[in-house]
Amino acid sequence: MISKRFTKTNLHSAKNIFLLLMAAGAASCHFNSEKKGSGANGQPAVDSEILRKGAAVYTVHCAGCHGQQLQGSIAPALVNSALKHGEDFDAILKSISEGIASTEMVDFAKTLQEDQIRDLTTYIIAAHKSPDLIISDDKPSEVGTKHYDLRIEKIVGEGLDKPWGIEFLNADSALVTFSKGELRWLVGGKVDSKKIEGIPKTYASDMFGGLMDVALDPDHEKNGWVYLAYSYNSAGTKDENAPGTTKIVRGKVKGHRWTDEQTLFQAHDSLFVAYGTRWGCRFLFDKQGYLYFTIGEMRGPHDSGGRRPQLLARPEGKIFRINRDGSIPESNPLKNKKNVFQAIYAWGTRNVQGIAQHPATGEIYFTDHGPEGGDELNRLKNGANYGWPDITYGVDYGGAIISNETHKEGMEQPLTYWTPSIAVSAIEFVSGHMFPKWNNDLLVTALKFEEVRRLAIENDKVKDDEILLKGYGRVRDIKIGPDGALYVLTNTPDALLRITPKTP
Repeated sequence: MISKRFTKTNLHSAKNIFLLLMAAGAASCHFNSEKKGSGANGQPAVDSEILRKGAAVYTVHCAGCHGQQLQGSIAPALVNSALKHGEDFDAILKSISEGIASTEMVDFAKTLQEDQIRDLTTYIIAAHKSPDLIISDDKPSEVGTKHYDLRIEKIVGEGLDKPWGIEFLNADSALVTFSKGELRWLVGGKVDSKKIEGIPKTYASDMFGGLMDVALDPDHEKNGWVYLAYSYNSAGTKDENAPGTTKIVRGKVKGHRWTDEQTLFQAHDSLFVAYGTRWGCRFLFDKQGYLYFTIGEMRGPHDSGGRRPQLLARPEGKIFRINRDGSIPESNPLKNKKNVFQAIYAWGTRNVQGIAQHPATGEIYFTDHGPEGGDELNRLKNGANYGWPDITYGVDYGGAIISNETHKEGMEQPLTYWTPSIAVSAIEFVSGHMFPKWNNDLLVTALKFEEVRRLAIENDKVKDDEILLKGYGRVRDIKIGPDGALYVLTNTPDALLRITPKTP
């Protein structure tokens, strides 16, 4: 039911199909609405069906990086600018099929069929020639799932600029972090135009880092503590070539002022990494009041990354657990050990951007964002090694082998994994009164594939994996709100969605 509805949203009007065909004709395409064959330079004859199919492939595989309207996101725009690697049919087809070295543009020949790549190439050429013809596809306000027909409301759009995390204080207000280094109030469904002053200066404020997650102290109503994670370097520069790390602080928000800041975790300057692009960082307060936070492997385009996630004297590629004041819990696996980070709780991860606790069992689960394949869902264990980069179900961008091993003694196996990578992100367990048939199910989000999935987990086995939402944007964060509704924070487009059952 979902797939049918989303297919309809990818269809252009007859007028726009005709105009896109004309644009494709400018790229030496041949038109034939009666049959499909070969056109100039070996490319397919073009008809509305080819463009429709190309647009559908683009939505699933490309929009999460290049933007729904080809306007660019974490990857370059495909409209209103020159295409660096060529603009003719053969050049675009080659980039899609073989990928582009030293970038995160993967080789889709392993994922897509030949005719899909050709349809996609034709669609990109048409759109590139006439970007003004690309219309915004209105996503359905209702979608069907196995248990509920869902109503989807875009409650916030204006005022959001690359939001990263959201934390509700009550039904009427929330705090939202922005990767560019801002913290703002969300009040009455609107983003406060006045930013909160005094926020620590962030570094590498791109789609991978900057100001990241936000969390409230379990006793926030009494003590007012708010926790922030951000990309940091001691020089306070925005130069992304400068070395940096992920830093954890807490403070208090008094009106529009950040006060009483305390540093809870910060690696020494000698451990900083230059060109870092995978910073983490997601928070979780468990039922005992411990604070978990994550730091990515920090690998950049000029840095092999090595085996830092396996080195306990390094902060990269780890899940940490601390007390609220930054002190180390006695039950941490490395407590009182020398020459290691005693805050480490588990290691061998790549870039954990989702962590959540099961409402009934208390078990903690996390998602690890893989390279070209190998996105993982794992159960968190005290002192466990999750294997990165010694074992993996993925390969590096461009197809380079990271490891030939998927299993190794002493290293954990994922509950499930996704290949190709969906760019797995935030997770949230369902609880409350609004979705009783989903209670205790895990909601898993994706950036590149722009998805929200529902996973039913029993005895560490995924019994059901259903896509609930697709194509509304790169899903950055997800929360069950104080009212019981599901809130989804997206990038490209930047929005906050409220999801409820159509029939209560």
